[in-house]
Amino acid sequence: MQFTAKQISEFLDGAIDGDENVEVSELSKIEDGKAGSLCFLSNPKYENYLYQTNASVVIVGKDFVPSQPVSSTLVKVADPYSAFSVLLEKYNEALNQSGVQSGIEEPSFVHPTAKIGKNVFIGAFSYIAENVTIGDNSKIGPQVFIGIDSRIGKDCLISPGVKIYNRSVLGDRIVIHSNTVIGSDGFGFAPQPDGTYSKIAQIGNVVIEDDVEIGANTAIDRATMGSTFIRKGVKLDNLIQIAHNVDVGEHTVVAAQTGISGSSKLGEKSVVGGQVGIAGHLSLAKGTQIGAQAGINFNTTEENKQWHGSPAQPLRDWMRASVIFKQLPHVDKRITKLEARIAELTALVEQLAQYQSK
Repeated sequence: MQFTAKQISEFLDGAIDGDENVEVSELSKIEDGKAGSLCFLSNPKYENYLYQTNASVVIVGKDFVPSQPVSSTLVKVADPYSAFSVLLEKYNEALNQSGVQSGIEEPSFVHPTAKIGKNVFIGAFSYIAENVTIGDNSKIGPQVFIGIDSRIGKDCLISPGVKIYNRSVLGDRIVIHSNTVIGSDGFGFAPQPDGTYSKIAQIGNVVIEDDVEIGANTAIDRATMGSTFIRKGVKLDNLIQIAHNVDVGEHTVVAAQTGISGSSKLGEKSVVGGQVGIAGHLSLAKGTQIGAQAGINFNTTEENKQWHGSPAQPLRDWMRASVIFKQLPHVDKRITKLEARIAELTALVEQLAQYQSK
């Protein structure tokens, strides 16, 4: 595939600075750019690469002014990062078109009651259970299990090794990466008088709304009763644990190794950093932003607020506390010296008192 700078600028509604007829056939990072490649500059700290790159075309901001001569043709757009992400998506679609398949590979098992839409692909060694529905144009990779009464929407991509338990409901345009488990048992056990635990049946399900993407090796537990909800547009990273009856609000982003305990609700458009722990039965406000490794054990009501630390605190408080924390070893030494000095002064005062009493 080859495109000219002019075609790219028209597609992105940008302006050209340079040769509009120069052609590109691949995408690259700006530091690895070579003749025939297209890259972008969004972060100012990478600007020096612009003056060294051999890339034929570079996407930059509409107000960008080079401080040195540039050999590449520039395409100026409102948001270089977003523009390049659009091109990446189109490029990925074009690459995948050559390998697009439909039909059912053998050996696979598809129950006679399952309803399979048009142009669906089911990879080898997959198991599609009773009363499953799979929408048009969805692709089910090899070794996927889809349990009884589950529903998969249109244009979904279920990667190899994904396990979807009974009665799960997935919307349209969902992407699930390999080895993720949807609908496993919620972690429910009742303590007994003898110190043992009795398992509580988990009879609910998982509902995943449209345009959700879930990374590899993530687990989303089904509800004890009712549903665990992953709302529209949510993006989940790899290695995340979502417990039973959790409700993740629309367009929320959660980074890797985060754990969200049972029955907690995340407000829409929240951002959760990596390795965050969220306790159970909490409600977090819309737009809540949680820094990496933070621990949340309380409700939040103020929208669009940043929280850091464990236990979490407002960002400014955490920054001040971090400064003090770094100084603790020096403070400890000062306190030790002061205590020794106080002991010396106390001894002198006692000696003086004894002398005066004589």
